[in-house]
Amino acid sequence: MRYLFSLLMIVCLFSCANDNNQKDSQTMPPKYALVIHGGAGTIERSSMDSATEKAYVDALNFALDTGEKILKEGGKSIDAVEAVIKTMEDNPLFNAGKGAVFTNEGKNELDASIMTGYDQKAGAIGGVTTVKHPISLARAVMEKSEHVMMVGKGAEAFAAKCSLEIVDPSYFFTERRYNSLQKILKEDSEKVELSEDEKGNKKHGTVGCVALDLQGNITAGTSTGGMTNKKFNRIGDAPIIGAGTFADNKTCGVSCTGHGEFFIRYTVARDIAAMMEYKGSSLKEACDYIIYQKLVEKGGEGGLIAIDHQGNIEMPFNSSGMYRGWAKEGQREVKIYKD
Repeated sequence: MRYLFSLLMIVCLFSCANDNNQKDSQTMPPKYALVIHGGAGTIERSSMDSATEKAYVDALNFALDTGEKILKEGGKSIDAVEAVIKTMEDNPLFNAGKGAVFTNEGKNELDASIMTGYDQKAGAIGGVTTVKHPISLARAVMEKSEHVMMVGKGAEAFAAKCSLEIVDPSYFFTERRYNSLQKILKEDSEKVELSEDEKGNKKHGTVGCVALDLQGNITAGTSTGGMTNKKFNRIGDAPIIGAGTFADNKTCGVSCTGHGEFFIRYTVARDIAAMMEYKGSSLKEACDYIIYQKLVEKGGEGGLIAIDHQGNIEMPFNSSGMYRGWAKEGQREVKIYKD
């Protein structure tokens, strides 16, 4: 009898301790996580000199520094995502904002989107030519209007109404991007092409960021200049919620980079979250299936970045390289190539 009583006491103590551990884990504040990309494509180590490689690595680290500072200090994930993407829109290395490619008509038409996971609100813009930071306009659409997407002149008028920075279209001119357009027009005026870096590497020119803040909220954002020689106000996946950008606190946040038409057709960003929500897949399982199997079978090239509600990070791509990086408390990694 005494033995049975002792056994029951041990079981009770173990159960109480286990309950306390579970409560502690449930009440522990979430850690922040941050992940970025600067486009995926044919990016080969053999065609990248050390100076160019360093420039990209420095730009990615600067973007991570910007976002991590906000998250470390308890800032919101949406503020981190906007700030990170603005640094990349300001850098002509990337096909977004200042570094945007040219359309067939010799213009720079910019697209962007942002989505918050705690309430699943979203904002997106397409085809703007005078807004210095398209990601800020996408946020304004989400927070200061009843709409999700605005395009063209209407979006630019709304930007002015919101007192966002407006620039002359010539601000977006870069000689490298202009020369890329002239090269295509001479070879084949009907062809659209990926953006090209200084060494001829071809990449799907998009920048993106996903962040998880200390409050457990996820935000995802994406910004792009599209494809060189695009026509008829073509818009890709970057501003399409569910295709290029998606966020849901219950599952994950995603930002994509790739051949936009494929990412739109197969709603890639939302598909990752749907696999987690309906199938019970882990973030890695969902990302690997979509990028390495589904897209490959359909002929689509590209990659994505993603963070789940537990702070797990994935950065899969089926091209030869992707400008990418991630940061957590005391940890950081920046990469370009597949190996």
